[in-house]
Amino acid sequence: MQDQKTQPTTAPSADPGFKLPGQTPDEGMPKTTPDTARQPVEIAPGGATNPSAAPLRDTSARDLAISGAVFLVLLVIYFFVRNAYVHHLVVRRVSPSSAGSAGWLLFVGLGFLSLAAVLAIVNAAKYLTLAITGPLVLVGVVTLVAALFVGRR
Repeated sequence: MQDQKTQPTTAPSADPGFKLPGQTPDEGMPKTTPDTARQPVEIAPGGATNPSAAPLRDTSARDLAISGAVFLVLLVIYFFVRNAYVHHLVVRRVSPSSAGSAGWLLFVGLGFLSLAAVLAIVNAAKYLTLAITGPLVLVGVVTLVAALFVGRR
């Protein structure tokens, strides 16, 4: 028999079958490595055991400084709101001591609620937990309700 040369078989190409006009098969692939190839990898808190968990994010000092400044601005605004509320209660013939107490309760309540909101915005994965946000919201709501009841006297 005659020796037949076997032709080398080529692997099927990864061509999906759809091409734009004038596109060669290699045009779809990136020519260089992407910018994210040399950046650090974010690690999920659950690792391989919990892939659905949100990646950890470190809160930088700049984020904390900005959030602290926002919180202080809110406290200044709440102080003026407190003064207006006390004045409103005194005009409604509430005793000045009760009006002052209701005003300070309003200030504290708004302060605690805004602190919970600012911490949740800064780093929700770290601060938006029941142990941190729960007491802040609870104290804020209780003092707001107390401000309404003290201001009714």
